[in-house]
Amino acid sequence: MKKKILILAGGFSREREISLKTAKAVNLELKKKKYKTLICEPDGRFINNLRKFKPNIVFNALHGRYGEDGYIQSLLENEKIKYTHSGPLASSIAIDKEISKKIFIKNKILTPKYIKFSFNRYLNKKKIIKQIKNKIGFPAVIKPFNEGSSVQVYICNKHNFIKNLMKLSSHKEIMIEKYVPGREIQVAIMGNRKLGAIELRPKRKFYDYKAKYSVNARTEHIIPVDLNKKNIKKILDIAFKAHRIIGCRGVTRSDFKFYNNKFYLLEINTQPGMTSLSLVPEIAKFNNISFIELIEWILNDASINR
Repeated sequence: MKKKILILAGGFSREREISLKTAKAVNLELKKKKYKTLICEPDGRFINNLRKFKPNIVFNALHGRYGEDGYIQSLLENEKIKYTHSGPLASSIAIDKEISKKIFIKNKILTPKYIKFSFNRYLNKKKIIKQIKNKIGFPAVIKPFNEGSSVQVYICNKHNFIKNLMKLSSHKEIMIEKYVPGREIQVAIMGNRKLGAIELRPKRKFYDYKAKYSVNARTEHIIPVDLNKKNIKKILDIAFKAHRIIGCRGVTRSDFKFYNNKFYLLEINTQPGMTSLSLVPEIAKFNNISFIELIEWILNDASINR
């Protein structure tokens, strides 16, 4: 008898739309295989729906805050229902760009320099510009600490920095990071397997939200990546090391910049997208793993106490 799968999707983050697309794609594949499925929102009725449906496994297709940050994982642990991807602690660490960076640095993983910026009532513009110039230099990248999919990420020069900074003023604190040019390379890890890498060549300024999810953005996906064997091994090893030291489970995707023959780890994603433009399914396909095989591997890996 096929298992009952509850697909957790939607949510309250800025990545809601992508989560729903992931859920739709996963649900379509599972239906073909005659699984009994239910797509469910993490709203006020979620626990009641969960208990009523009584799934064997929850496929967590949420992205961003409340779904990828340990919150929903803690609820599922409490309900003693098997679920996919990383557990509460690893999820909360990975989504927090500052904490994860500190762990990378401590473990000698190269990552761009950054400073933390706190918003307050009195914004001394000249002082901020001077601080950025002295500590990390321009261009600089500004981003929230706990959003994914390049949401609210801006590459700034000293002339447009304040204007872009104010776009993030709803956050108490943000990250200001040194901009690293170079090639965009992403690596998928599947349990204990270094699955592979893919390079992105966006037509836009960088691999932002639109470049990731819009067909019209015409981002070029290059696989296999044009790197020598030594560098391929190096980037796969770094991604696997990050996956392990943060305590991730299931599938993860790590985002890198390759510049001056050095790999800079930007972040690790504990719940990568599974849409038609998503990278982990593409890397899996290149390695002769079909979309349904990838989904079923993720389901078979599900557990509690993650």
